[in-house]
Amino acid sequence: MSTGTSTRVVRETKETKVQVELSRGPGAAKVDTGLKFFDHMLATFARYAGLELTLHARGDLRHHLMEDVAITLGTAVQRVVPATAARYGERTVPMDDALVQACLDAGGRFYYRGPLKNRLYEHWMRSFCEHSRITLHLRVLRGRDSHHLTEAAFKALGLALRDAMVDSGVVFSMKGSVTLEVE
Repeated sequence: MSTGTSTRVVRETKETKVQVELSRGPGAAKVDTGLKFFDHMLATFARYAGLELTLHARGDLRHHLMEDVAITLGTAVQRVVPATAARYGERTVPMDDALVQACLDAGGRFYYRGPLKNRLYEHWMRSFCEHSRITLHLRVLRGRDSHHLTEAAFKALGLALRDAMVDSGVVFSMKGSVTLEVE
């Protein structure tokens, strides 16, 4: 189901099963992956992005679970970005010792530049960007604590995406509206 403002995406493999329901709204989230910190990061992202998120996921390995959640959530986000979105967003978030900047373009082209200290969350960001068709430059400006850096990154990503998804009423592209068939 995809209506442009809400969507449901299910991904099932031999390794994982992920169900996502997503719509634009105030940012309430019900997340259950079995990984408490990851659940917290996903709920934080939804809150800061202004997305209503219901997500349930299970998997055999932490890596497989996190990657498939990134793929599924990224696909859902791509579906709810308005055709006339403002497209660009940039936010810098301080969190204790951490200072992280996220600059993004939700214009339909994938590119990711990091890195984060934690390789699983670095991989999550790359997979999320690929499947949401977002260009994201994530810069760690300061910080050593992996928890703070990761959380500041999810907050900065969410806030930048919130700004990019504002419906401007015009298409911000010299090419005009680009339509892709998704099967």
